[in-house]
Amino acid sequence: MTMSNSTSGGTGTDTAGARRARGGRERLVVIGGDAAGMSAASQARRLRGPGELEIVAFERGHFSSYSACGIPYWVGGDVTDRDRLIARSPEEHRARDIDLRLRTEVTEIDVAAGRVRARDVDSGAESWTSYDKLVIATGARPVRPEMPGIDAPGVYGVQTLDDGEELLAGMARARGRRAVVVGAGYIGVEMAEALIKRGYEVTVVDRGREPMSTLDPDMGRLVHEAMTGLGITMAGGTEVTQVLTGPRGRVRAVATGEAEYPADVVVLGIGVRPETSLARAAGLPLGAHGGLLTDRAMRVRGHENIWAGGDCVEVLDLVSGQQRHVPLGTHANKQGQVIGTNAGGGYATFPGVVGTAVSKVCDLEIARTGLRERDARRAGLRFETVTVESTSRAGYYPGASPMTVKMLAEHRTGRLLGVQIVGREGAAKRVDIAAVALTAGLTVEQMTALDLGYAPPFSPVWDPVLVAARKAAAQVDAARG
Repeated sequence: MTMSNSTSGGTGTDTAGARRARGGRERLVVIGGDAAGMSAASQARRLRGPGELEIVAFERGHFSSYSACGIPYWVGGDVTDRDRLIARSPEEHRARDIDLRLRTEVTEIDVAAGRVRARDVDSGAESWTSYDKLVIATGARPVRPEMPGIDAPGVYGVQTLDDGEELLAGMARARGRRAVVVGAGYIGVEMAEALIKRGYEVTVVDRGREPMSTLDPDMGRLVHEAMTGLGITMAGGTEVTQVLTGPRGRVRAVATGEAEYPADVVVLGIGVRPETSLARAAGLPLGAHGGLLTDRAMRVRGHENIWAGGDCVEVLDLVSGQQRHVPLGTHANKQGQVIGTNAGGGYATFPGVVGTAVSKVCDLEIARTGLRERDARRAGLRFETVTVESTSRAGYYPGASPMTVKMLAEHRTGRLLGVQIVGREGAAKRVDIAAVALTAGLTVEQMTALDLGYAPPFSPVWDPVLVAARKAAAQVDAARG
């Protein structure tokens, strides 16, 4: 390896001297070239021109500003062109005077000196780059449990476009059509459907009895039934202990304590953890979930000139009042906008989240927002819970389909705590009603008066969410005695 100071404006130990060498311009350095990082860079550029602010962004992969959420739909063939997942190409960023350096991995943050060390992934050459302001947007990494065979050829994590390309190439090389997905969260369920669409025989292995641990088990059961209907085999309540390999070292099966499941391809869908190894080594503050801790301006606590956003941070849960790790592209883009505004000289804040997420299995739509039962218990809250069955449209209108809504309300106060919805067309986006109600701190009784749109093709006279709110309000009243 070689060490160079060619991009540092000096050794990086004298930030003021480095700035003088740049003609007085400040330098913003961004670590991570996807949603949060490039949103921050783009917003900072909107506020300050190249003559005032130099922007350098490092990305270790081949792509920038892409939709990681779209990868399962690309793998499954719903999205036929990889480039459709890219919101803004590296060339477009560079045309706006953002010095985006792909295939360049930051290996160290020197907070005291105000500089970062980066390594060219292909050549191994290293250099220091000084900064006046720093954005950490290192994202998250797929959970890869330590077990025999986990790094064998044919085992894939799915977090980046590079991962998606590697998986598709591996599927093309695989001799058989058997796949095992480890984990039944959002990514696991979506990847299972994608593999079914590609003609694979799919088994999903998960520690939970029911898929989608982001739901309560009674709602997860509805997802289980839909997955079984697609031809997916669910092995719940068990844990993978080993990846078994064949004579050439390639994966041939996964083993649990009770059984072996043959596999030509293994996809890890266990979840992700914040990628904060750089931050940890630099002594930056991390929370209980391993994510960076920031204030409402997304500034890293205790560091005036360092911001962080996206999947590497923890956020405030507005319902429970606790810190959480919620890795979603919606939050990453919003946080990037906040960071870019502040780094560019403006002022913006990110207040927190209520935990809204949607997904699907074939035509079954899955949505949740707020707290599950175990979340509420963990937060020390007493609550009432109701579950209602309704339809997506007026019952007499063609195409009406069943929908299940579960709602949690705080005992006695009636404050809405959470909503889960499982149903067909029109189910998932109804959760937005609850997300707004949670953000506003509405009670379930107040929700019953919401003036929602109605016409038979779109909803019954009483929307399913309001039916649940009425039932919850009645239960809260009964609990008051």
